[in-house]
Amino acid sequence: LLSSREAFLNTMESPLLRCKLLEQLFQHSCNTPTNLPLSLSKILYFLSHFSLLLQHQEETARWQRWDEMLQYLTLMLLSYQNVMLASPLAGHLRSSLIDRMDLIIQKAKPKLQDSDDISQLDIELNIQDFINQKQHILGQPFPLQITEKLCMLQ
Repeated sequence: LLSSREAFLNTMESPLLRCKLLEQLFQHSCNTPTNLPLSLSKILYFLSHFSLLLQHQEETARWQRWDEMLQYLTLMLLSYQNVMLASPLAGHLRSSLIDRMDLIIQKAKPKLQDSDDISQLDIELNIQDFINQKQHILGQPFPLQITEKLCMLQ
């Protein structure tokens, strides 16, 4: 199942579709779903609130499932950045199709949402909160793989 999920997500041609699919996966894995729009704040929210719903055929350690979820969170962040920064429609994807066409014709610059305005401190606090929560559950320091994924996400 793990390799099938990875192959499916990594071969999607549309970063927007991949981002929305991962958003749904994380939204359903949270004990308390959020009403935040798709944004950097929502990605940070998922870091602090996701649970391990994904099942594996083989027995895997809890930290390996966290590793997989961190991989998906990083993929979601990269897809989001690709959609919001690299696309000619960047920033207008939150507008209706009719409004989007008008904005493109007017060459209007997209406005960032408040939920995209996060500080380095916000990131560090959320990463540290994740580390504290999960190390408490694990009862030992993280394996190197998790630490590397957290650095990459940061």
